[in-house]
Amino acid sequence: LAGNEHGDPIHQLEYRISRLEGVLRLNKMITESGGKIFATSGKTADFDGTVEKCKEAGGSIATPKSPGENDAILYFVKYFNTYAYLGIKESLIPGRFQLLNGGQLSYTNWYSNEPSGKGEE
Repeated sequence: LAGNEHGDPIHQLEYRISRLEGVLRLNKMITESGGKIFATSGKTADFDGTVEKCKEAGGSIATPKSPGENDAILYFVKYFNTYAYLGIKESLIPGRFQLLNGGQLSYTNWYSNEPSGKGEE
């Protein structure tokens, strides 16, 4: 950005970030909830690859902690007509789930009789 067109360097960065976020939203690649940004490439990947890509981007795989965050993830599921991996795993107790780091889940929104591991959770 030339000269003082958009003020000091912080305002210049805010302006550039805002424009980049606008492009990503336009292309259905990001959404936001609760101060968090949820992003996708829209490409099919395996779980481990997804976890790694999230780390490379400086984030982590999505783990909804509220209805709004759950809706942010569902936005991608509906738009790309696919499933989404979440940052949870089955614990040592069958039928019980936990965060990938072993922590307890603080929010769930399972369908009735789920999770079953059949992709309908």
